[in-house]
Amino acid sequence: MATDFWESSHYKRWLVDHATLRQARTEDLNYVENPEHIEFLSIYFANAIAKLGKKLGFRQRVIATATVFFRRFYLKNSYCETDPFIVIAACCYVAAKAEESPVHIKNVISDARSVFSHDYYGVKYFPTDNTKLAEMEFYLVDDLECDLTIYHPYRSLLALCTKESAAQLEHIEPEAGELGAGIGADDGPRYWGTGEGRLQLAEGALQTAWLIINDTYRSELCLLYPPHLIAVAAIYLTLVFHGPTRAALEQQLNREEPTPTRRSTRHPAPQDPIAFLSSLNVSLPTVATIAQEILALYRLWNRYKEDVHADAASVYSSQNYDINAADAITPTQLSQVLLRMRELRGADMSHPASGRPVAINKMLERTQAAG
Repeated sequence: MATDFWESSHYKRWLVDHATLRQARTEDLNYVENPEHIEFLSIYFANAIAKLGKKLGFRQRVIATATVFFRRFYLKNSYCETDPFIVIAACCYVAAKAEESPVHIKNVISDARSVFSHDYYGVKYFPTDNTKLAEMEFYLVDDLECDLTIYHPYRSLLALCTKESAAQLEHIEPEAGELGAGIGADDGPRYWGTGEGRLQLAEGALQTAWLIINDTYRSELCLLYPPHLIAVAAIYLTLVFHGPTRAALEQQLNREEPTPTRRSTRHPAPQDPIAFLSSLNVSLPTVATIAQEILALYRLWNRYKEDVHADAASVYSSQNYDINAADAITPTQLSQVLLRMRELRGADMSHPASGRPVAINKMLERTQAAG
């Protein structure tokens, strides 16, 4: 494992810009009537990974790693030219190995068949042969360029914050290298300034920040920004979304400036979360941009309706925003969109303008090229 995030493959090779993401979806956009469906597919696939991960008994970190693998794979591939569900199974299988929580390949196949046979996904024939998933694993690792070490915002969150009953968190050290060793001179010695002290958050507030980070994996943020910036944005949004924390902050901001007096050491001055965030050695405009993208994700996600939505703990949806039924998108609709995309792409590949049929599946092309 890389000992320094700033020297890792994650930072050097797998952080891209929005233009790269748009380019990656160019082929898919040719086969959808509504380009917005591509954005909904990002939520759709992330939820499918979460469902399979929970079926396999994965920890959240393993599910997050599988999601990152999936998104990296589709920087180089198109939904319409591959089978995303076998890719999801392979991502979960490889992520379990990478996070030292391995599962047997037969269990992955069995549980994937169980999950994806649901009407949501419309997968009628999922491979039962172990060799199919093993072959997909080979192609996946090849496209990932064997870069299987993933940094997540969770450790950064715990490095920056603690809750009121912090004893059980004291044994958790920050992710190796995420503290800033090897960071550029312009960024300072540590991304949180002096590195002294941590933001005190109530247990409920820390849980809210954790859930916001979970939610970000329904978007492409993990491909766009370093994990510590996502963690800072989650803290910032927690000050807004977590009711008691927001109320305490408003009370603190609205309080009149007291006359300076000697304060008892037994009752130290309350911590100022705004001052803490402003002292961080990060780009606050970038943090604000991330926060806006998370809010945009929530607005989109609030239109995504599943019969069972418990596995996606959206903080934003708890704000009771009304959605017109005509604007709602369901997994069944997206399954049909995906099927139609693959059918149209298959027709184009079978009857190209040149008159020479070509293979629809890139994986098949590679196998044939290898002899």
